[in-house]
Amino acid sequence: MAKAPQIAIVGAGIFVRTQYIPRLSEISDLVSLKAIWSRSEESARGAVEIAQKFFPGVECKWGDKGFDEIVQDNSILGVAVVLAGQAQVDFSLRLLKAGKHVLQATSELEAALAGYNSISVNVPSKPIWAVAENYRFEPAFVESKKLVAEVGDMMSVQVIIEGSMNSSNPYFSSSWRRNFSGGFILDMGVHFVAGMRMLVGSEVVSVSAATSHVDKTLPPPDNISSLFQLENGCSGVFVVVVSSSSPKILWRVVGLKGTLQVERGKHDGQHGYLVSFYGADGQSKSTFYRFSGVTEEFKSFIHDISQASVKGGVHVAEPRMSFVEGARDVAVLEAMLESGAKQGAPVHVKKF
Repeated sequence: MAKAPQIAIVGAGIFVRTQYIPRLSEISDLVSLKAIWSRSEESARGAVEIAQKFFPGVECKWGDKGFDEIVQDNSILGVAVVLAGQAQVDFSLRLLKAGKHVLQATSELEAALAGYNSISVNVPSKPIWAVAENYRFEPAFVESKKLVAEVGDMMSVQVIIEGSMNSSNPYFSSSWRRNFSGGFILDMGVHFVAGMRMLVGSEVVSVSAATSHVDKTLPPPDNISSLFQLENGCSGVFVVVVSSSSPKILWRVVGLKGTLQVERGKHDGQHGYLVSFYGADGQSKSTFYRFSGVTEEFKSFIHDISQASVKGGVHVAEPRMSFVEGARDVAVLEAMLESGAKQGAPVHVKKF
């Protein structure tokens, strides 16, 4: 049996501790976690302490010296970058230039893409730069994408997000989300846009939005209502309330032959999505899918970096994780925020 590829995590925050480490532990037969890095020793040690239960040999790294050690460690094939949005690109590009494959979230799109495209001189084949968008790997969305063909010609798309970002939420006090343009709307919203784009299979071409700032404990804006136009001619609405007393998250696609709805919820103590299809004949069917997108995206990334190490530039990485897909998600949100700042003036979505 081939040796499991070794990866590192750069970042030791809430998502790493509550999601990445537990999800990696589920697939410890496929991957070896060699190191976790943070700016501070205390933060790095806290995450390593959790990870050691599943990966006894995991190393603790911190500060400039620790990051350089990860960059220079040839045994580390891939790195998950889970840092503040403002810092991700610089760290990722340093790792990519060293030939590491990188899994990260999205920010600073055009500069990031330009930097990535320039990487080819010092490495035999361009390393994989993957976007961590678990919604594209959730079984509920994978199955719903197949079902959406049954609704027939699309007439309307609705995305309604009423979040629960209050003081009891562990991400509420996250300083970086409060100190960049778009705040929680952008940080949360990209996932809901990713789900929508996957479902409808058509790009958003233009938007018109209204934004407001009501809850002063949150950075502005904390509410957005947008009308959007798809390439296929269908229009829709995208509504986000960052903090609601009655959280609700759903996607709904209405067509001539039926309606598809994906709603986040709980079933038998498991968190996930209820996928419902309502046919024109009055019949309906529903299936519940528990959350497993983070695990599935990790499996895909590990498969890709393993194959790339064997095949080099010949291996084609999973398109759902491409940086361009992430760029398209962010571009939709940025157009909505721009329109909101212009009192609802129509804005064309930047193409990638």
